[in-house]
Amino acid sequence: MARKARKYSKKASADVERVMKKRKAGTLKSGRSGRKVTSRKQAIAIGLSEARAEGAKVPKKASKKRASKKKQAAKKTKRKAKK
Repeated sequence: MARKARKYSKKASADVERVMKKRKAGTLKSGRSGRKVTSRKQAIAIGLSEARAEGAKVPKKASKKRASKKKQAAKKTKRKAKK
């Protein structure tokens, strides 16, 4: 049985691990606002973003899902009402 290719490089894993340790120590700050990060998911996102910037093998960011048809229709009616 063939081995599956890694999704994330070892460098990316190391970056996430480093960021998680910073979060646990309470010294991880978010980029723009400089506020302390307490969320585990946000810490992982920061680590992957830094790894991506350094050129490590990391999958692309997940694209945002499109709004439902009801929401799209509501936006269209709002735009027409403004005109």
